[in-house]
Amino acid sequence: MPVVRAAQATTHELHGARFVSYATPRTGSKELCAWRGEIPAGTKAPAHTVNREEIFHLLVGELLITLDGRTDRIGAGDTVIVTPGTPFAVENPTDHTALSWVTTSVGLEAELADGTRITPPWAS
Repeated sequence: MPVVRAAQATTHELHGARFVSYATPRTGSKELCAWRGEIPAGTKAPAHTVNREEIFHLLVGELLITLDGRTDRIGAGDTVIVTPGTPFAVENPTDHTALSWVTTSVGLEAELADGTRITPPWAS
């Protein structure tokens, strides 16, 4: 059983947020990827779509989540299920960093509204 210690996690930064990657093929996972997201106060990530289902669970804080044109405020303990091809955006309107746990399958790609495609290293 592979154990990924906190000190072994890989950190990436994009669009003002931090992604701390734990489960990927590089750490022994064959099908799933999982990471902790750190969304600083005032962060507004660009809208994007993903090609794989993504499970976004908020651990700490509050966020505004826009999913398919509808915006909801979520709080610690809430989970958002992002389906492939659905426009998704995250905003932290508070003055505290929010922490999330996200799980998806290997091979996730994201596409921004301008057509830019991203293959996040924390999900591949």
